Amino acid sequence: MLSARSLFQEILDDDRSFRLFCSIAASGEAQGGWENGRIAALVPESLRYLAPKITRHGSDEDKHGRIFRALLRKRGLEPAEVPPEADYTMLLERRGIGLTHTKLRRDETLTEDDILVYLAHSRITEQRAADQMEMLVRYFGDHPEVGRAIRMISADEDNHLAYCHEELLLLARRGHGRAVQRALRECALAEIQVYREVSLAVMDRMGRLLGWPAPKAALLAAGIHAVYGYERFAGWHRMVGLTMPERRDPLGGPATPAPAL
Repeated sequence: MLSARSLFQEILDDDRSFRLFCSIAASGEAQGGWENGRIAALVPESLRYLAPKITRHGSDEDKHGRIFRALLRKRGLEPAEVPPEADYTMLLERRGIGLTHTKLRRDETLTEDDILVYLAHSRITEQRAADQMEMLVRYFGDHPEVGRAIRMISADEDNHLAYCHEELLLLARRGHGRAVQRALRECALAEIQVYREVSLAVMDRMGRLLGWPAPKAALLAAGIHAVYGYERFAGWHRMVGLTMPERRDPLGGPATPAPAL
């Protein structure tokens, strides 16, 4: 029976597919770490209180990248090159979502609108990450090889998502409500398209590595398109809602160290 559990188990059991999975994840986390670090350095004076939280966010992302690279090392594997069609972060940037790397490389202070865009982008992408990690924890949280790593990453992603909710709501209360909702909607609709493209590209690569028969590959592709259809029709609304988290200031403090794997 084809399920999320059986699919990931298959990827986990094969060194080639595991190498690709961890390499894509490590690359995305490293990009996120760099982006947050640059944003923290360029925060406008009116929002300087956010700089330590953005720095903590970036530190967590860097830590996640190290965790995925450590999982590769444990198997004696080198990171694989990430296919351009599977580069989630850069594909979002090409859609005009988030702050561009060109802007972040300049030593120019960002505006409040830039920070709003960053937080809206993060709220959408962190929702995706939190949902994926929750699924992995449900199925593999006790796995002897990856369980500890995915539990820690999942907890961090929950904190990142809560932080985005909290800060966007505070910006809305400062009079940016319409801009927040507009940015969230634009980002969500672009993200679900990019997620479909990346999912199809990754599953195509995995299928070739693992020798999936054509019917299995077609069924997985159909499932990805079905998820996109649902999200495009109604699911995106969940990604733009904002709720004040029960735990306030979730990124107020130093990052927790990576576990010994």
